Amino acid sequence: MRSSAELVCVDPKRVHEIWPHVAPLLRKAIARTGLSAFADIESDILRGDALLWLALSDGRGETAIEAAASTSLQQTDSGKVCIITACAGANMARWLPLINHIEAYAKAEGCRCMRIFGRRGWQRVLEDYDEKHIILDKELD
Repeated sequence: MRSSAELVCVDPKRVHEIWPHVAPLLRKAIARTGLSAFADIESDILRGDALLWLALSDGRGETAIEAAASTSLQQTDSGKVCIITACAGANMARWLPLINHIEAYAKAEGCRCMRIFGRRGWQRVLEDYDEKHIILDKELD
């Protein structure tokens, strides 16, 4: 699948400049799953403990943000993993192939795998990703 967008990792020193433009997008994605807290992801990104990735397209002479994602590295007992903690955007077919750049970054950082916290629908569009574990919830009254 060929992408018509470009992936950019926002320099942590400059993330404050772009954050107001992407925060609502990521907030919506996080609220949809309830798997994490927006404030925690926001804090990690703004401190430089997590990275902000943007899928950008250039149309009509203007650069547009197609999607935004956040990643963090986590050391587990079985090795380092790169976690995509949030991802949201429009025109998925244009930017989904860019995940290979994040995977290359993770490999260069010594990660043994990528991990995604998100909706079950990601499994349908990410062919090389397998469901390893599940999260079970029981709503309490």
